[in-house]
Amino acid sequence: MRYQLLKTCLIVGMILLVFIQPALAFDFSSWDGILKKYVDSKTINGVTLNAVDYKKLAKDSAYTKIVKDIEAASLSTLKSKDEKLAFWINVYNIMAAKMVLDNYPVKSIKDAGSLFTAVWKKPVGVVAGKERTLNEIEHEILRKMGEPRIHVAIVCASVSCPDLRKEAYTADKLNNQLDDQMTQFLANPKKGLAVDDKKGYVYVSSIFKWFEEDFEPKGGVRTFIAPYSPEPLQALVTNDKLTVYYLDYDWGLNEL
Repeated sequence: MRYQLLKTCLIVGMILLVFIQPALAFDFSSWDGILKKYVDSKTINGVTLNAVDYKKLAKDSAYTKIVKDIEAASLSTLKSKDEKLAFWINVYNIMAAKMVLDNYPVKSIKDAGSLFTAVWKKPVGVVAGKERTLNEIEHEILRKMGEPRIHVAIVCASVSCPDLRKEAYTADKLNNQLDDQMTQFLANPKKGLAVDDKKGYVYVSSIFKWFEEDFEPKGGVRTFIAPYSPEPLQALVTNDKLTVYYLDYDWGLNEL
């Protein structure tokens, strides 16, 4: 009798443990492996960047699986702000690659759009049971979370975009990853930041023009990016005597 009671209590305890154990956030380890396998450095039109081997990526079953897993993902598992940010940044990058592959071959992701519908507003895939667009993920979800560093983490499959990081974003490393992304982006004079103090010019990515309002709560673009800039340029970035100009944006495909 005592043995039977003990056995019953043990079973009940195990059942309760299963149900009260918190659900884990989405696992992007397979995406991490994909990035390490198919992303590498390349120079395109004079710009050095991390490019993607789209042809090989399209044939990898791990890529197909991560897209399927995202369709069935549960947003209720995302508890903290960093979990939500990491999830949607990874999803944006996966879906941007999907948009390219769904329309491959293309010279630019913008070619996947049409005269009537820009590529950003085209349905790109299902995320957590709902059809999404890149526009929705970026503007309706990520930007509303108040983290301007997302703009150097989400990659629109183009030469002038910030580099596609060769690892997945994770909540526990997110702050360091975003800091590093901003630092690396601004260290690239062809697409992040360049200064010509003799001419009195500061050249920055057009991204900082398009999303200037997102940096205003943090003191403005120049104040925000100065600490991430190469050390010799930090004082020049915030020098009001230098005029800001925006670098031309190359929408060519970031293909390896």
